[in-house]
Amino acid sequence: MQTTILVIEDEPSIQELIAVNLKLAGYEVLRALDAREADAHIRTALPDLILLDWMLPGTSGLRLARDLRAEDRTRAIPLIMLTAKGAEQDKIDGLEAGADDYITKPFSPRELLARIKALLRRRAPQLTEDPIQAGELRLEPDARQVLGHGQALPMGPTEFRLLHFFMTHADRVYTRGQVLDQVWGDHVFIEERTVDVHIRRLRKALSPVGLDAYIQTVRGAGYRFSTSAAA
Repeated sequence: MQTTILVIEDEPSIQELIAVNLKLAGYEVLRALDAREADAHIRTALPDLILLDWMLPGTSGLRLARDLRAEDRTRAIPLIMLTAKGAEQDKIDGLEAGADDYITKPFSPRELLARIKALLRRRAPQLTEDPIQAGELRLEPDARQVLGHGQALPMGPTEFRLLHFFMTHADRVYTRGQVLDQVWGDHVFIEERTVDVHIRRLRKALSPVGLDAYIQTVRGAGYRFSTSAAA
């Protein structure tokens, strides 16, 4: 599943340059020229990361960043501010408004891509292609492969995404609703019990090597991935 980046930039030439380089890097790109267009995209489906220009017509990027951080639904979206303002106070204002990172124009596409990868690694590791090792379980996103005790474990694409999310958020409890939002997307309307079905399938895929106990049910709360659960 491609990582989706929303580019909010009112200069068409800059927006095009950013979009082309993001697409070449394998990202899905959404575009907006102002806060109104950005809001329309966000209401349809949450992007995985937002690139936000400071100087926008109408609602400024700084104000939009504050609005995004004030809403529960958009609070956790990784956000990089793009701006021609390079003064220290401007950077502080952007970060205090809720930006995770700040890049000053003009910037190179390579620098922008490096910042995006670094932010995803920090804020949304389930969206990266980095291999993950947890106990006796190894997940390799680029090869779409899961190894338990060194043995390849076949599983469906949904179970793979579910395991990827759990392994990158180990030892934390997630409700069914939170798992749906993180793995399926908040715009997908399906029954929460669907999570239970895929949890059973995931445990079945891990059971041949005795690692199904890594997927732990927390009564009355939800599910957790923990290697200590099997100890």
